[in-house]
Amino acid sequence: MAGTFASAQPIYLQLVDRICHGIVRGEWRPGDKLPSVRDMAVQAGVNPNTVQRVYMELERMGIVETRRGQGTFVTEDGPRLEALREARVRDRIESFVRDMTEMGIAPEDILDGVRRALDRKGSDAMEEA
Repeated sequence: MAGTFASAQPIYLQLVDRICHGIVRGEWRPGDKLPSVRDMAVQAGVNPNTVQRVYMELERMGIVETRRGQGTFVTEDGPRLEALREARVRDRIESFVRDMTEMGIAPEDILDGVRRALDRKGSDAMEEA
């Protein structure tokens, strides 16, 4: 979780993004307990108040649940987690398409490039097996 933070966005939002990414990737599964505020602060190299704000934001989003005296847990609400996954996928794709379009890349060239990248990824996976 430790790492550098970009100056363009508040640290707490970057941590929210990192935790959401970890949940979508399966690093934390539904019902898993997140590290305590203090432990997460040490891991991320930030003030515990920042992590408290992160957990509050994640709870507001419905991604985690805080259980008094037990800690903070990833929600077991499957539809909520699926919506998180879909939103992240949509955001990444839209950002990619926007960047490519701003560079003047034609839609068919974007699609061809994505297909080639996926083909390479598939052949890489086949070689590893």
